[in-house]
Amino acid sequence: MKKRKVELVVISDLHLGTYGCHANEILEYLNSIKPKTLILNGDIIDIWQFRKSYFPPAHQKVLKKIIGLSAKGTRVYYLTGNHDELLRKFTDVHLGNFSLLNKLTLTLDGKKAWLFHGDVFDASITHAKWLAKLGGWGYDIMILLNRMINWGLQKMGKEPYSLSKKIKASVKSAVKFISNFETLCAEIAIENGYDYVVCGHIHEPKIESITTKKGTTLYLNSGDWIENLTALEYHNKRWKIYHHKTDYPSQMTWEEEVNFDYENQLIEQFMELIRN
Repeated sequence: MKKRKVELVVISDLHLGTYGCHANEILEYLNSIKPKTLILNGDIIDIWQFRKSYFPPAHQKVLKKIIGLSAKGTRVYYLTGNHDELLRKFTDVHLGNFSLLNKLTLTLDGKKAWLFHGDVFDASITHAKWLAKLGGWGYDIMILLNRMINWGLQKMGKEPYSLSKKIKASVKSAVKFISNFETLCAEIAIENGYDYVVCGHIHEPKIESITTKKGTTLYLNSGDWIENLTALEYHNKRWKIYHHKTDYPSQMTWEEEVNFDYENQLIEQFMELIRN
């Protein structure tokens, strides 16, 4: 199968190391594309909920695949999020085609893009981290429960159901938080002259033009790989949201694995850093 060539891909909120992560689907997607630039926009490894007893082979393969893409010429930027904030003390590290940063600005066909995870605008993260961590554990449990419910619904021939989306849509404070988050990101981007502002964090994939009295910007959110299984792609001067559940060809069952010794060593060093 020929891989799709894409100029720029943004993925976020993989939450590797948690039960809710769809590592096999992430591998399917990464194996199906050949990006010039890959941006990992935070919460890639969930260090908050990291368990020494749970980091299965599929999760390790995702890391190996990312390193493999970098080794083969893809420019990879890892932008830290709140769940992998431990890595922020190593920011501004550059190793070949791989860079570890907190935020990133790019020029895309003459337009300025501002990319960051987004947790800096989340009061629950900045002022009550213990509460946010507790919520992360609860979210992981809810995702597991949701998978059990959907397994039963599938057996009965019914459509899957998303508990978290239902809760987000029905709880007014959650709806308000998402709206405020998007508006704040857009307002700051406009004030600083950015044509695009690209975030993750809230697990809500979106592309929306937002206008204020000071100007207009395109707000983009890459979503997540817990529920939505989405990515942002930029190609031929256009943005789109990739939905793995509908956009990935079902006939593509092959998998390209990366087995270079030096990549295995890097993974071991990286995992040791997290464990300590």
